[in-house]
Amino acid sequence: MTGGRKDGRAALTPPAGETPIVVLVRPQMARNIGSTARAMANGGLFHLRIVAPRDGWPQPDAYPSASGADAILDAATVFDSVPAAVADCHRVLATCPRPRHVVVPVRTARAAAEDLRDIAARGLRAAVLFGPERAGLENEDMACADTLVRYPLNPEHMSLNLAQAVMILAYEWWTAAEATPPRVLMTNETRIATKGELEGFLNRLVAELDATGFLDNREKRPGMVRNLRHWFERGEVTEQELRTLHGVVTELSRGRMRRGRPEKDDAPPPWRS
Repeated sequence: MTGGRKDGRAALTPPAGETPIVVLVRPQMARNIGSTARAMANGGLFHLRIVAPRDGWPQPDAYPSASGADAILDAATVFDSVPAAVADCHRVLATCPRPRHVVVPVRTARAAAEDLRDIAARGLRAAVLFGPERAGLENEDMACADTLVRYPLNPEHMSLNLAQAVMILAYEWWTAAEATPPRVLMTNETRIATKGELEGFLNRLVAELDATGFLDNREKRPGMVRNLRHWFERGEVTEQELRTLHGVVTELSRGRMRRGRPEKDDAPPPWRS
C-alpha cells in the first residue's frame, strides 16, 4: 500500500551497502510515524521497522506528515516484538532518556553516529531503537541492545517527541560523512581580495586621509593607521567590496577638491554650511 498523496513524493534511493535501521517500538500515532519518515529522509536514513504499532499498519494518516518521504513508509516492515525486529542485525543501539541500572556502553548522538558509520563501513547491519511517545523503551526492549544513546540536552527539560529524537540522530549520521565546510564566506560572483589588492587600497586610503588632514596629529597617526589596517585585515574583504571602497574614496576626494579644505579647525564641515 502506498497510501497518502501521490504528488510531491521525494525520489529516495538507499545507497549501496548498509545504513542504520530505525526501529519504532510500539508507536502510538500515525502522524508521528510519518514525521519520523520525514526526519529520516532529511538525514539519509531509509530503513524503517515498526514494532507492534498501537493502531496497526499501514496507516494512511501517516503520509501527510511524511512531507513526501512516502517511499520510506511504503517500505516499512512490521514486527511483533523487538527481538524479531533486530534478529538479522549485528549491532543494536537504543535511545534512553535517563540512566538505567545496567552496565552498558553509552554514547551521545554524535558518538553513536560515528560508531554507526564504522559499523556500516564494515558491512555490518545496525538498528537503533526508539521507544513509545509517552514512556520510552522498557527494560526488556533495551535488553536487546548492546549500546545506549543519550542526548546531552537541558537536564531541566529533556522532552523530545519521536520525530525530534530521530532527527537528532539522523542529523549526526549525515554530518558524520558530510564534506560541507563548517564555516564559509559566500562571495557569489566575486572573490576574496588578495593581500596585494588590499594593500593598494589601504595605501590610497591613507594618502587621501593625509591630504584631508584627518591624520595630521603626528603622535596619534601611527595608531590610527594601524587601526584602519586592522579593521580591513581582520575580515575577508572581497574584490567587489574593494572596488566599491575605491569608488567611495574617489568621490570623497573629488568632493574635497571641489569644496576645498577649511582653513580653520573650527570651520563647520561643508554638509552643515
